[in-house]
Formats: sequence, C-alpha cells, structure tokens
Amino acid sequence: MNILVCIKQVPDMESRFKVAASGTWFEESDLAWRINEYDEFAIEQAVQLKTEVSGADLTVLSIGPARVKEALKKALAMGCDRAVNLVDEAAHEKDSFQIASAIAAFAKEKNFDLIFTGMQSQDRGSGQVGVLVAEMLGIPALTTAVEFAYADNSVTVRRELEGGLRAAIKASTPALVSCQLGLNTPRYPTLPNIMKAKRKEMLEIPVADLLKEEARLTTLSLAYPEKKGSAQILEGDVADLVDQVIGILKEKTAVL
Repeated sequence: MNILVCIKQVPDMESRFKVAASGTWFEESDLAWRINEYDEFAIEQAVQLKTEVSGADLTVLSIGPARVKEALKKALAMGCDRAVNLVDEAAHEKDSFQIASAIAAFAKEKNFDLIFTGMQSQDRGSGQVGVLVAEMLGIPALTTAVEFAYADNSVTVRRELEGGLRAAIKASTPALVSCQLGLNTPRYPTLPNIMKAKRKEMLEIPVADLLKEEARLTTLSLAYPEKKGSAQILEGDVADLVDQVIGILKEKTAVL
C-alpha cells in the first residue's frame, strides 16, 4: 500500500500577530511555527494504517519555504518513511486551488492508495484543499473523519455532522480522507525515532515544476477588526444587577 499524508506548517496560535507591510498577510519573522493541529491527526492515522498493512509505504508532503522542514522532520519521527518539500518561498500567496493543483500533480504518477489531510488549516481555515485534490485525481473524498477503518481495499469512516450526528461512509481505494479532531491521539516522537528521522529521505522539489495554475482567489487586504463601542461589566448580587440592567435599558435604549 502506498500512502501520502499532506501537512501544513502554521503559526502557533499563541504567537503575537502583526499585519505585514504588504497588508495582505501577517509578519512572519517573529512567529513560532508548528504542524497544523488537524494534520497531526492525519499523520497519526496514516502511521497507524502503515503498521497495520504489511509492506505499506508512507510519504509526508508539505508546501512552503525551507522552515517547513522542521514540520516534516517531526512527521518522520512520528513514523513516516520519507518527506517531500514542495519548495515555495511565497506559499502564503497561493490560493487553495493552486495548492491542491501542486499536490495533485505530485501524486498523479505515484499511484497512492490513500491520501490523508487535515480537515482544514488553522491559518486560512478554508477546508478546500483536500476535496480539491480528490476531485483533481478523480478519487472519492471522505471528509471530517472522526473514526477510520480499512479492510479489503476499502475504507470506512464516520464523519462528524452538525447537531452531534455522524454519518458512516464507505469507499474503495484509492481515496482521500480528511481528518477531524478526536479521530485519534497523535503520538509524541520518541528520542530514538527522532534520531532515526535524521537518516530518512527528504526530497526537495520546486513548486514551479508542478504548478501551472494561476490564482483564482486574491487577498486584497488583511486587517484587525475595527473596534466598535465598548463593554460594561456589572458586578454585585442578583438584585443589584437587575436594577443596574433596568437602569441601563431605560437610559440607553427604548426597550423600557
């Protein structure tokens, strides 16, 4: 079995964000970086499947500048066999269609039986790349998976719906699965596996060699939300709070 897992390196959400001078993205120089949280569940599921299927081979792929190698190294330490960096110093300028096109171009000749992605990225949150890759490759997409099983060249997932409902879906391979939080518990790389990861293959391919599509979505501007109005915090026991609320409603609204 030939498996691909696609990951993205994103800013740590605890970082202090500043809008870049371009006005279309954030300043990256002072940010801490990590693997997209949803993608860690995709890595874990891919590694689990690799251990279940004899002879399975697992490739991890990421698009971005040289810094994404750190994310790829962690994926290798978690159990992936090799890493591929589609090198792009301006990856943040690519839209979902372009990112998916580059991944699909790489995967097209590799005959992957299963492709795993995160449900969405934490920085853009479009949730489009996985399903676009599946469409471009002409394979089924099973999205927002919270349970996964593989048997007899087919995958069965339970996917999360609104209102606490779940849908069970089955598809033959090749297929793509996008992974939701709670699908599994991502492992921490052990020191021996971190050392082994240093000897694993790390390929670099210029994204320009694969990407022939123009952007279909352009970011015009990025800005903090405008501050509108202010909040008033009321304190005291319930009786006093009720009186305060009634007084405010009488003074500032026409409700009373």
